[in-house]
Order: sequence, then structure tokens, then C-alpha cells
Amino acid sequence: MVLQKIKRIEGDVYSLAEMYYTLLAGVNNISLTPREVQLVAFTAVRGNISYANIRKEFCDKYGTTNPSINNIISKLKKTGLLIKDGGKIKVAPQIVLNFEDGIVLEIRLLRR
Repeated sequence: MVLQKIKRIEGDVYSLAEMYYTLLAGVNNISLTPREVQLVAFTAVRGNISYANIRKEFCDKYGTTNPSINNIISKLKKTGLLIKDGGKIKVAPQIVLNFEDGIVLEIRLLRR
């Protein structure tokens, strides 16, 4: 087995979360657009994407619109990345991390 170490430094928690969800989607063969990755990452960092002020913050940060967010949420709910929990749209708990401290990933790619 080969061990390869890669170190990457990101500018903020949103960038770190985007990198994580890009890798997660790639390893699991889930096709996501950059905007979909941004929405998952932003939602994970903020805790939910349900309230108008949080949606506005996302729109301002990424230059998009509320109807676009609704379309993306619909797709991401079908993939299981986003869930509705107590009336709030959140990232599935199995894939939410604390991005404040950085993360260490171990990915094993094995053949049968």
C-alpha cells in the first residue's frame, strides 16, 4: 500500500469546507457543480440555509439569487447531502465537520 501525504492551506473556513465537499463528492462519484459545492459548504459552516438572512448572505457572497438556491436545495436533497431537520435545511449530519480547526482525511482506495 502506498501512503501519499498532501497538505493544503485554505484561506477561510468556507474555502476549507468547499475543498472537503469537492473531495467527498469526487471520491463518492457524485457530480456537483461549483455552486452546489459552495451551497453545501456554506450550509455546513452556517448550520442551515433556512432563514432569509442566511440566504441573503449566501447570495451576496457568491453572486446568486434566491430562486437558484431553491433549485440547488431541491437537487441536493435528492442526493441526500441536504436534509430537512425540524423545518430547517441542513447538511446531512454524517458529513458535517468542524472546519474551524482544520481537518485530516484518510482516504483508502481499494480493489475488491
